[in-house]
Amino acid sequence: MKTLQIGIAGYDQMKARTLAIARGEHTPAKGEPKVWFTSIESFAKLLSEHNRQLLELIARERPRSLTELAEKAGRSKSNLSRTLKTMSRYGLVELTPGERGKLVPRVPYDQVRLDVSLTGTRSGSVSASP
Repeated sequence: MKTLQIGIAGYDQMKARTLAIARGEHTPAKGEPKVWFTSIESFAKLLSEHNRQLLELIARERPRSLTELAEKAGRSKSNLSRTLKTMSRYGLVELTPGERGKLVPRVPYDQVRLDVSLTGTRSGSVSASP
């Protein structure tokens, strides 16, 4: 099972972290998030129920093009393309060239793990289960 580690941090926190990495003052640990969102709301919007169903459809059906996926999903190709490009920027979907230049969507992860700091001092894993 492949898991994408996601973190939530404000813009200033992400900028400070990036600069610290660039200066050699911080080396990301193995378990640190690779993908960051500025808010839980933006994360939730991207992984809405509708979009999670889309990811499940891609993983299950393995469409050979965006046109094929649009037909199976019952969504317009232009809307689907925008959604997938956004998901691609966050690593949730890979869009690779297929036959005759068609983009082939693929879901590279089985699950995501969200790390959220509750105190603002460090990132810690938050789970939905008790």
